Amino acid sequence: MAISTPPAYPNLQRFTGKVALVTGGASGIGRAILEELCREGASVGFADLDPASDEFVASLQAAGHSVRGWVGNVQEEDFCKTFVSEAAAHFGRIDYLVNNAFSFTAKSHDATEADWHRSFFVGPVAYARLLAAAAPQMGKNGGGAVVNVSSISAFIAQPHRWTYNAAKGAVHNLTKCMALDYAEAGIRVNSVSPGWIWTRETLNAANLDGGGPEKWDPIWGEYHMLARCGHAVEIARPVLFLLSDDASFITGTDLPVDGGYQGMGPEGLGKTTVIAGSE
Repeated sequence: MAISTPPAYPNLQRFTGKVALVTGGASGIGRAILEELCREGASVGFADLDPASDEFVASLQAAGHSVRGWVGNVQEEDFCKTFVSEAAAHFGRIDYLVNNAFSFTAKSHDATEADWHRSFFVGPVAYARLLAAAAPQMGKNGGGAVVNVSSISAFIAQPHRWTYNAAKGAVHNLTKCMALDYAEAGIRVNSVSPGWIWTRETLNAANLDGGGPEKWDPIWGEYHMLARCGHAVEIARPVLFLLSDDASFITGTDLPVDGGYQGMGPEGLGKTTVIAGSE
């Protein structure tokens, strides 16, 4: 079975003249969000622990897109402030913030203080710090929009994931609190919760036994109504929707982008068809 391919999307140009900041923009879901924002006309500043390849940034710039990266750790408060202030000075404004960078630290009773600190300070604490820094810049333009990348892990128990799931759960409630406190400033705040997405982590896991995505897509797809894992661009497009004026009356909510994961029972798609009313 061949791995599924993401759909093509129209070029709507909803963000021409606007500036967006994206954390974790050098790879995975963050990179897909960055690319889609550029494709729709936004100028984008991104932050990441690792610099994006020069070829990647150069290709976007050669296509006429305004893109600049900052290398640093959002766990550090000073970097959050520097990223936002320098991006505002470089681009002249800030309209949108996508809090995407997160630590995939999956520990349980064995979690150290450093594990807990990294899980929360790369995640919800950094999300809060970045919005606090960006909100005054958004206010100069009459408001803006924020999307926090959460996860299905915010809503369920998974084995040996106390650190990650607790931090994602915090993002869920933080989003609602942010939305309430910034509504008067004209800033909408929402989150998206991806299911299993083909990113560096899932690709690495799929390649451990040499089977690759072709083997594991239908197996992991058992947990999703759509019977497959998602692609990063399939998270990026809902993020752009929530940032756009198409979502002008949506705030303080979470959008599951999970192929039906949260609507399933523990049996997944199941190996046996159960007919209602049967014994």
